[in-house]
Amino acid sequence: MNALPSLSFEPDLPLLGIAAWSGTGKTTLLEKLLPLLREHGLRVAVIKHAHHEFEVDKPGKDSYRLRCAGATPMLVASHKRLALMMETPGQEEPDLPALVESLRCYSPDLILVEGFKAWPFPKLALHRDTCGDTSLVQDAWVHAVATNQPAALALDEGVEVLNIDNIKDVAAWVKKWPARWKASLA
Repeated sequence: MNALPSLSFEPDLPLLGIAAWSGTGKTTLLEKLLPLLREHGLRVAVIKHAHHEFEVDKPGKDSYRLRCAGATPMLVASHKRLALMMETPGQEEPDLPALVESLRCYSPDLILVEGFKAWPFPKLALHRDTCGDTSLVQDAWVHAVATNQPAALALDEGVEVLNIDNIKDVAAWVKKWPARWKASLA
């Protein structure tokens, strides 16, 4: 993908990227963060980027067979959950604006986006001392950095520093993001 399409920034659909290099602990942080945000009454949707093929259904199951036969999309629903699966042949990368828009009908208070590091939208960057590469924290879209090595990072003015090992502090910052998002668009 040469040029990234633009995202529409709307007050009713706050976005926050969780950006980090592989192995930094994005998913682990989100596993701890999501229950805390839920306790604060936030409905949080998550979009996760995958760099490879993946299956969410088992070969042989009806939904798998129907998707492979050409159903686009394939929606499986029960009284406990639903899953939407769609083949995207010829698509170089996932279409982030379309993914964001597909969540609008669920009226989330916040959409956290794991991955999609190169996209131009607000981010919380994660950095650990085991990762020497600090280029992500220099992204102009980074509003905060959660790290265990704050003294080693040269951050732009206005970028907040959070302790990556203090999930309550990270949750407090993220909890305020929807209001900051709306204020930044006014």
